[in-house]
Amino acid sequence: MKKFNFRKVLDGLTASSPGSGSSSSGNSGSGTGGGSIQPGGTAGVLREEIQETLTSDYFQICKTVRHGFPYQPTALAFDPVQKILAIGTRTGAIRILGRPGVDCYCQHESGAAVLQLQFLINEGALVSASSDETLHLWNLRQKRPAILHSLKFNRERITYCHLPFQSKWLYVGTERGNTHIVNIESFILSGYVIMWNKAIELSTKTHPGPVVHLSDSPRDEGKLLIGYENGTVVLWDLKSKRAELRVYYDEAIHSIDWHHEGKQFMCSHSDGSLTLWNLKSPSRPFQTTIPHGKSQRDGRKPESCKPILKVEYKTCRNSEPFIIFSGGLAYDKACRRPSLTIMHGKSITVLEMDHPIVEFLTLCETPYPNEFQEPYAVVVLLEKDLIVVDLTQSNFPIFENPYPMDIHESPVTCTAYFADCPPDLILVLYSIGVKHKKQGYSNKEWPVSGGTWNIGAQTYPEIIITGHADGSIKFWDASAITLQMLYKLKTSKVFEKQKIGDGKQTSEIVEEDPYAVQMIYWCPESRIFCVAGVSAYVIVYKFSRHEITTEIVSLEVRLQYDVEDIITPEPETIPPFPDPSSQLPSSKSLSGSTSTVASEGVTKDSIPCLSVKTRPVRMPPGYQAELVVQLVWVDGEPPQQITSLTVSSAYGIVAFGNCNGLAIVDFMQKTVLLSMGTIDLYRSSDPYQRQPRSPRKNKQFIADNFCMRGLSNFYPDLTKRIRTSYQSMTELTDSPVPLELERCKSPTSGFATRTPEAAPGFYRNELPAVRQRNQVHHLPDHVNGHCTSPTSQSCSSGKRLSSADVSKVNRWGPGRPPFRKAQSAACMEVSLPVTTEESRENSYNRSRSSSISSIDKDSKEAITALYFMESFARKNDMTVSPCLWVGTSLGMVLMISFNLPSTDEQRYTEPVLVSPSGTLLTLKGAVLTFSCMDRLGGLMHPPYEVWRDPNSMDDNEKGRKRKLVMNSPSTSQEMGDHQYAVVCSEKQAKVFSLPSQTCLYVHNITETSFILQAAVVVMCNSACLACFCANGHIMIMSLPSLRPMLDVNYLPLTDMRIARTFCFTNEGQALYLVSPTEIQRLTYSQEMCDNLQDMLGELFTPVETPEAQNRGFLKGLFGGSGQTFDREELFGEASAGKASKSLAQHIPGSGGMEGVKVAAGGVMGELTRARIALDERGQRLGELEEKTAGMMTSAEAFSKHAHELMLKYKDKKWYQF
Repeated sequence: MKKFNFRKVLDGLTASSPGSGSSSSGNSGSGTGGGSIQPGGTAGVLREEIQETLTSDYFQICKTVRHGFPYQPTALAFDPVQKILAIGTRTGAIRILGRPGVDCYCQHESGAAVLQLQFLINEGALVSASSDETLHLWNLRQKRPAILHSLKFNRERITYCHLPFQSKWLYVGTERGNTHIVNIESFILSGYVIMWNKAIELSTKTHPGPVVHLSDSPRDEGKLLIGYENGTVVLWDLKSKRAELRVYYDEAIHSIDWHHEGKQFMCSHSDGSLTLWNLKSPSRPFQTTIPHGKSQRDGRKPESCKPILKVEYKTCRNSEPFIIFSGGLAYDKACRRPSLTIMHGKSITVLEMDHPIVEFLTLCETPYPNEFQEPYAVVVLLEKDLIVVDLTQSNFPIFENPYPMDIHESPVTCTAYFADCPPDLILVLYSIGVKHKKQGYSNKEWPVSGGTWNIGAQTYPEIIITGHADGSIKFWDASAITLQMLYKLKTSKVFEKQKIGDGKQTSEIVEEDPYAVQMIYWCPESRIFCVAGVSAYVIVYKFSRHEITTEIVSLEVRLQYDVEDIITPEPETIPPFPDPSSQLPSSKSLSGSTSTVASEGVTKDSIPCLSVKTRPVRMPPGYQAELVVQLVWVDGEPPQQITSLTVSSAYGIVAFGNCNGLAIVDFMQKTVLLSMGTIDLYRSSDPYQRQPRSPRKNKQFIADNFCMRGLSNFYPDLTKRIRTSYQSMTELTDSPVPLELERCKSPTSGFATRTPEAAPGFYRNELPAVRQRNQVHHLPDHVNGHCTSPTSQSCSSGKRLSSADVSKVNRWGPGRPPFRKAQSAACMEVSLPVTTEESRENSYNRSRSSSISSIDKDSKEAITALYFMESFARKNDMTVSPCLWVGTSLGMVLMISFNLPSTDEQRYTEPVLVSPSGTLLTLKGAVLTFSCMDRLGGLMHPPYEVWRDPNSMDDNEKGRKRKLVMNSPSTSQEMGDHQYAVVCSEKQAKVFSLPSQTCLYVHNITETSFILQAAVVVMCNSACLACFCANGHIMIMSLPSLRPMLDVNYLPLTDMRIARTFCFTNEGQALYLVSPTEIQRLTYSQEMCDNLQDMLGELFTPVETPEAQNRGFLKGLFGGSGQTFDREELFGEASAGKASKSLAQHIPGSGGMEGVKVAAGGVMGELTRARIALDERGQRLGELEEKTAGMMTSAEAFSKHAHELMLKYKDKKWYQF
């Protein structure tokens, strides 16, 4: 195994700037920094040797499984023998479902919508018809289905397909009214065609319209029923090639279904009527009904209703037939929801649905169409749900769906993924959540039970958490690539319900979804759970097995700060970091001042966005609210959304920040420890030398501010404006480039250069953007030689500055650009154009242009990352202490130290002392994540408190002291640089040695894009840094050396949903919300990619086809055609000839070697196996013939010798022998 030696340096040795090794040339091809990875310090004496065991062989990107409801469904199919279900979508995807654990996703390469699906019943194959006029044959006898054949129609559009049971000939109806026939085995078009003008009467002058139905008669397979849109139905005799009967109706037809005896069929029409036709009297319908139409008093025809889109006519042996249809409601009931009507005998039951019905299928006991159908369930595919109705019970209950089809019950706003959790968590959460499950489900087993599935080798517990727009949070068991909901938490229950007349100040804050979950933090070991909401609040939850009734404690915090407009740092005059004790007030005064601010929350504009319940609240077992912290309005301006959140159960502290500052709250004592603007955290160490100023009064609130817009942009179309979560810094160079061209330049195209007079780690060219608070002006962004604005509007040239603007910029002198602060986090507008493929891939990059205004240059430095750790708070400290790492949108890293009471008793009474330490580290771009490693390179986890039930009735549990797990290095070890801090920003990653704060390694991850998500994860017992870039690249780097292990262009970012929900976790796992209703899981572990095939479920299992019922002698004699129908003889090339080559084009499948290997087990393999068996039989017969000839020769020789012997001894007596 390859090992990497990592050298450490002594404390106090001269080290070069952290930026000395950061410059690297960008990789224009992939969009990622090809960046050299260079040590930040000079050579020193070898102190430690860290052996890195990870190599690039450990990593590979692979999609694993997709969970959730298929987005925008269009088609539905069911195999009644294999008992598997297929769903097609508008994006060309197919989801195949069986028993829980059997869930397969496959995609058409063209992305065309799926029009119809047809199973080859019990054959392990599926036919799909797509909107690009192509038929596809899928092989399901492998874990990942592959296309074996495709047939593309060139001149006609496909409207309907029908495959008879146990037939290899597929009927295809087209928009022109013609019917073609396809051989399933070869996927070649037959020469047999039913032209529309031959099907209808010659006297008919109008075109009958597209084919809307095809089915063979249950009574006679040689008769094909063709339904046309205009109301014409033709029963076509396939042998004689003529129409046996024709039916005409004056209303358009939507669907047709046969009675199992083949003597009657039922049609559904556009006027809400159902017509029943008898083959013996085709001149008029045998029966006509409008089920939901109002009957007229004068005996006239009932009023027309909405169209009945589909009807199914299913018979029962021991009861009346079932007539099931969708639609058909009266027009005067406009407010009624979509419905499914079940008519059984004289009873009519209307089942109202929550979403429009896309398709439904009736599940029957037999696959044979000429037997009593005996329906037992109805599968209803809705636009956003899948339900199955039990027909065997009179009240028609629905089955409990075992699939995670309700992920999108409320739109998903954030996700979290935890692999290798404590093993008891899943059982605990399930035991609590099962008590709140809905009741009234059918007591029968889920009818879609096909396929097989095994747990596989990956058995560690995994949990996925989703936050939703209605304030709910769902915990999911994601172990072994399955997904099952464990527990649901409703955060909105801690707030009073908003009333319509509550006033403008609170209702303006968010237009909709005021309880939407924006950020979550969970500590699985301590079971502490923290939620940040879109209305600028934080809720701390504790887990308990016991129900309690208590009041909810709430705190209010003011976070608002303003600074001077434009400031120029003077690097040569920046003082060194002073002693924190000399520059900061005492911790007690900090705490006291913030408490005073909180107590002043009753002033005119100091109100929170939501009202916390003041009465005692009953809290069921599970997660119970411990504390609610809310940001309040300040001087008529609403609070900004929270951009970072963390909590420490060991310290009893929660910290969160936004674009105004940082708040630290003690949730054990229910007090505010710190509420401070970001600039105050620097004090005299601020490299920008910003000075505070008084807040302006009576600012008008603009509803266009995204921080107050709610979730209307959480699921935008790609042509709408959407907003990001973080703002990237604008990078300008000091080169003498014309100002107009400079303003058209991409903010990520410049390279950082360190000037000699700059402070260590300080870049002269990193210029944060400035944003006017009430209006945003976007600079054009230079992309591929074009100037494009974030609103996707092209411009011919950059905006020309006025002379006043030029003088204002140039007054800083050459080489001294003005420094402006970053705009508010989560306040940047982004557009995702989708005009071309190229623009779709680059849209996200070019949309991160600067937001510049010449009217009001308010400075906003957002808190973008927080991390609790036992670390060295100050340079050259000798001992570790509780610390909070703070990262900002300008790439600054600050550290805040805590002095906690030493005993449990004092922890609830004595104050916690908080002091910013003055530590200042710098990176390029907004800070995204932190982590800490010990002196041997092992990942150090934040300290936590072992969970104990706060409401336990057990005296032993109540009296048990807090048990803390600190995960800190032993104090007996030799002191020195025995910790490493890993910091990753939007642009680069750095590894610092602590307590010397020496930058050991820096890696410029990307120059032309920016990182969306980054996390330090454990892989094969070693730590690594995983990053997801806006240009779609997934990158893995080893730690602490930051050597690139993997760089794959995985997914072009075309939707902010992906950026908002993408998350990494341990053991090589990751996920993101691939659509508003689906979660896509992937792995970057080579081991899991190798084992994935064993983890997936089998779609096809060998099952014997049920035998057809004995029809009896009389039925066989008088019930239908006495001759068997040979489709091969009729449709084969010998009799029907070849079809026109220009009509359809055969395309071989691209299933790869696996599809070729398993093709022998599919439909095509049947003929191949037969031919092979025939050859083998012939060979054996030849061998048998040779052996027989040999035996005959031997027999003849034996006979000859026996005859000769007989003649020799014929006349001899017995005594002569």
